[in-house]
Parts: sequence; structure tokens; C-alpha cells
Amino acid sequence: MSVWTDEQGVVVLPDARRVRGTGVRRPRGDVAAPDFAVYLLGREPAPVDWPFRWVRWRDFRLPASSMEATSALRGAWERAADQRVEIACGGGVGRTGTALALLAIWSGVAPDAAVAWVRAHYHPRAVETRRQRRWIEDVALSSRHTLTAARRSTRRRPPPR
Repeated sequence: MSVWTDEQGVVVLPDARRVRGTGVRRPRGDVAAPDFAVYLLGREPAPVDWPFRWVRWRDFRLPASSMEATSALRGAWERAADQRVEIACGGGVGRTGTALALLAIWSGVAPDAAVAWVRAHYHPRAVETRRQRRWIEDVALSSRHTLTAARRSTRRRPPPR
């Protein structure tokens, strides 16, 4: 397995992970197959020859399950450290941009700068609705609380006296 190089749609996140954003309606051309993909679609995607996760997410809306979407995207972000990961919706702009903004936050971008960051590095119209922007903020806040709680639970406690 390897990471993306300079293929169309590849975004280099602040932590150097590379993720390819695209739309399933776009022709694949000669772009290599991903090692793993996340499809953000209202209907189950057509069969492909690589492992993927489908997140039910209708166009211009939010995911049917934030927990499912966050889990799939967190897995994709983790895999992107050493695999070719692709994230795609129908057109490759709104839902894909929303997902990439979340990955950017996990890679070090401040939550209030994530939409601007993904628009500068991926697509100028990425994250198409106010609800999608709000969802990014909500998930980022929730992720921060979860990470803080996990860090607290793994701290070494002093021995009892």
C-alpha cells in the first residue's frame, strides 16, 4: 500500500496525510484505485474493487447518523497515514468538502478555520450549506471533549498513600 502523490483531487492535510476528494459522477480516468474509500451518498454505491464504507448522506443534507459518519471518517483519517484513501459524494464538493474539513481539524486546523482551509486547499465551494458548517463545528467540539476525556483516563495517577 502507498499514499497518493499528485493525483487530481488530492489534499495534503497539515499533518502530511494525503486524501483524495472526488465525486462518484466524475470519470475516474487513469487515477489509481484507492486502498480504502468512504462514500457519502443517499443510496448505496455501485460495487467497486476496493474496500469502502458507505455513509448514508443525502445531497445538501447532513449524515443520517453523525456517529456512523464520524466513525467512518476517523477510520479514513487513520488509514491515510499510509494508504491511498478516497472520500467521495455525488459531485465531490459539498459532502466531500465537509468531510475533508473534519479531517483537517483532526490534522491540526482550528475548527473555526476549517471551512476556509478546505475551500483554499480543495474546492472553493466546499461545504455548501450552513447546516454542514454547523455540523463540522458540532463534531469538532464533540471530538475535542472525547479526546480530552480519553487523555484524562490514561493519565498516571499517583499511588494511594
